Amino acid sequence: MTEPRRQGADLLPWLGATGPWADLVVSTRVRLARNLTGVSFWGRNSEAQREAVIAAVHAAATDSPSLGGALLHRLDVLSPEGRLWLQERQQVSRELAGTDASGHVRSGGAVLVSGSVAVMLNEEDHLRVQGLNSGFALDQTSADATRVDSELGERLSFAFHPEFGYLTACPTNVGTGLRASVLIHLPGLILTREITKVLQGLGQVGLTSRGLFGEGSEALGSLFQLSNQTTLGKSEGELLDHLGRLVRQVVAYEIQARSALRRDAGAALEDRVWRAWGLLQHARSMRFDEMVEWLSGVRLGVNVGILPRVSMATLNRLLVLARDAHLARAFEAGLEDECLAVHRATLVRRLLADEGWVP
Repeated sequence: MTEPRRQGADLLPWLGATGPWADLVVSTRVRLARNLTGVSFWGRNSEAQREAVIAAVHAAATDSPSLGGALLHRLDVLSPEGRLWLQERQQVSRELAGTDASGHVRSGGAVLVSGSVAVMLNEEDHLRVQGLNSGFALDQTSADATRVDSELGERLSFAFHPEFGYLTACPTNVGTGLRASVLIHLPGLILTREITKVLQGLGQVGLTSRGLFGEGSEALGSLFQLSNQTTLGKSEGELLDHLGRLVRQVVAYEIQARSALRRDAGAALEDRVWRAWGLLQHARSMRFDEMVEWLSGVRLGVNVGILPRVSMATLNRLLVLARDAHLARAFEAGLEDECLAVHRATLVRRLLADEGWVP
């Protein structure tokens, strides 16, 4: 069987488990929606206008300090594997990559990528500036996105209303255009059956929850995306502060739930953790959803002291490197290759062995 190529260069900053509370919060994302003055919004603009958006933003980015060396990827000319590869890395949305239910690749769809920052072009809005960092890092991630937004704003004219703020294709984004989210691991709340109550409470105070793959997806592997619902009527600072306070509450609830499990269901919890560990170590074929569930059990086991203290970065890396497009590139296979599940198991075993995970 072909061994996967070494993928050290594929270690994205947001997978590094280096930020605050990185054992619970995988990553933090801040996105700013912007549109150019004088150009029709998505759904009404022409192909020529979308090309003009790419040209204008690319020229502005080339002249800006933060994006001067950014790579421009045209989604509308990439192969299905290439588009999926970018989406797996959280650099483009499913809609822009054409991997959503519609399967439609948008004309003029593109993305500029520079380190932890990406700028999607001709998605729902002309620009979507995104910062993405490891752990619970709202301030740093907001600063990254805001810096790029300011640099582009000095070179481009954004659609702005003195009363309503930044104008966007969707009314829920009008105002700041800001969407902030955290990807958080909440197995304790699921196992203690408190998760529904907590998520309902968040919904009542302006937060929404999604699964690992974003809107419409389930919470695979006890991973949830928590984000603000609206942007109008509040400043960027107020939105970030609100999200931050609520995430801290959720973290506290999760820690309490884990303590209760350790105290009241110790044997069952240990069995769950060791089963997950055994399957990751010894399975010769695994679906992605199976792997994420087993990773969740191992992550929980490390956090509560059942398994040895090892790097969370390895578990984070597998959330990307073991997806289909990354496996296809690593093993020189096709997206429809029936052996992807076997390749996934091989990659998991190799990365665990590289970390010296021998309990």
